[in-house]
Amino acid sequence: MKNQVNYRTPILLLFMLLIVGLRVLAPLSADFKFIANFSGIGAVALFGGAYFKHKINAFLLPVLMLFISDLGLVLTMGIDYGFYSGWYYTYIAFILMVLVGHLMIKKINVQRVLAASLVGVFIHWVVSDFGVWLGSTIYAQNIAGFWACLVAAIPFEKTFLYSTLGYSALMFGAFESLKAKYPELSKNNVVHS
Repeated sequence: MKNQVNYRTPILLLFMLLIVGLRVLAPLSADFKFIANFSGIGAVALFGGAYFKHKINAFLLPVLMLFISDLGLVLTMGIDYGFYSGWYYTYIAFILMVLVGHLMIKKINVQRVLAASLVGVFIHWVVSDFGVWLGSTIYAQNIAGFWACLVAAIPFEKTFLYSTLGYSALMFGAFESLKAKYPELSKNNVVHS
């Protein structure tokens, strides 16, 4: 009797854990402020949304990676780095980024990954900064205040865009290269052992 072994899911998780691990190790760096903002977490959302076959895995596993990295930041930097005020808006934005990866990257190519990265980062910018603005004492609670909040976030979102593009190129490129070398990693293939 043959057992079916699927190496795809553990390898996808390994890719995500490596990128998320960099986020958790960022506080150990002298360049923490830059590295912390140059996070691959957006790429992890798109990657999970694009590659996981089952919708539950596509959403649950990337969100779990974000949660694990937030716990790591709490342990190394304190509660304000992982679960700051309005953190749940970041999680909503992250879930929407997974959805973007799931809907826009049905077939992996540079154009789709680039487009999904741009859309995902835009969604992240608007949703997560909505959480910053909502109930803020810094920004007026009107459209002008929300706009001011969005403008103030542009430097952070630019870095998030660059990191999402860079890590997406790395993750998608590396996994596609592995798939070319090991066809059993393709979605419908299962290795028999």
